Amino acid sequence: MKAVHTFVVHHYWNRAGGGQLICAAIAKVLDFMGFRPLLVSTVRIDISKYPDWFGIDLSNYPIIDLGVELKAFGVYLRLLVSLAIRKALRKYDAELIFTDEYTYKQVLSDLRKGNVKLIEYIHFPIEASFKEEFRQTGVYYGDDPYVLERYGKFPMNIYYKLYLKLLPLFLRDNPFTVASLVLTNSKWTAKLAKMVYGEEPIVLNPPLPPSLGVAEKINSFDSRVNAVVMVGRFSEEKRYHWVIQELLPRLKKICSDAKLHIFGATGTRTAKAYYTKLFELAKSVGLKASSTLDVDADVYLIENAPRSMINGVMDRTKVFLHATINEHWGIAVAEAMARGLPVVVHRSGGAWSDLVYEGGYGFGYTSADEAVEAIAKLMMDSATWRL
Repeated sequence: MKAVHTFVVHHYWNRAGGGQLICAAIAKVLDFMGFRPLLVSTVRIDISKYPDWFGIDLSNYPIIDLGVELKAFGVYLRLLVSLAIRKALRKYDAELIFTDEYTYKQVLSDLRKGNVKLIEYIHFPIEASFKEEFRQTGVYYGDDPYVLERYGKFPMNIYYKLYLKLLPLFLRDNPFTVASLVLTNSKWTAKLAKMVYGEEPIVLNPPLPPSLGVAEKINSFDSRVNAVVMVGRFSEEKRYHWVIQELLPRLKKICSDAKLHIFGATGTRTAKAYYTKLFELAKSVGLKASSTLDVDADVYLIENAPRSMINGVMDRTKVFLHATINEHWGIAVAEAMARGLPVVVHRSGGAWSDLVYEGGYGFGYTSADEAVEAIAKLMMDSATWRL
């Protein structure tokens, strides 16, 4: 007789991202509730860094994966999710499956036969990206800056269009017809999901990682330096290139000693290439960039930094900036707020609706000039900073 487990399915566990944090937290919650979590993936799972990244230890949970080593074509690995689940079902029985993937169509018949309950967590309703009937949503491929920043130019546009062509072969139907419970990350995503599926999922905001540490005492304005902090994987949709080329040069005209700290993961080849490109962009606009904090520079590009380093910089700087447009949630924004750092975000997506509350708990912008104005005011006006 096979052991019974609750599957937690994610296509790529090996990165300190929001999706990974959610799945790790769900595994711990399921364990606390008396279930037996099983981690399932297409890529060979390595959770050894989770205690440092998130303060979450998953080492006691069994693992099933397809043994794939991620080198390139990461988005295509989502198409193999059904294979990973099927492999897990050959070894274990499942009473419940939690997944934040949408490409499990080919295993649905197996789940129905086994009377397996399914929970789907929606980061973004992918149908809005490629189905013509959803063009009016503003997030259709070709209209959504979140997608265009990364997949708008050759050869990445070919790469992504082919993925969208293949996707219907693997995409489950309306999640409300196949899942017992449908969750999502923000009110913004929930409204978008209702436009696509006809029903609104329950909003379950992603958690703060236990390793973050909520600041109990906030360092004073006068003890901080004129610097902006950004956190998130090194990827085009984070728009670090825009900040370096367009925003920081304008900011330095107002606040000459302003500096920029960017922390992010470079776990893939494309992330590493983008990281390298940022040094070239900084140089092209006359800014000195450094990969370490121990030299004087205008821009600090720090890859794969420990949480303690990020917290230390947040605690001695004045502003957190999130440049992503149509961010689905924005865990880095929540982390900055937990450290007592004022935040500036684009007036779109879940960061604007659920975290900043449309200006109630932070500042918003739609242009470089607006962003510079907000950042400069936070850097130079202590009364504004204390709001």
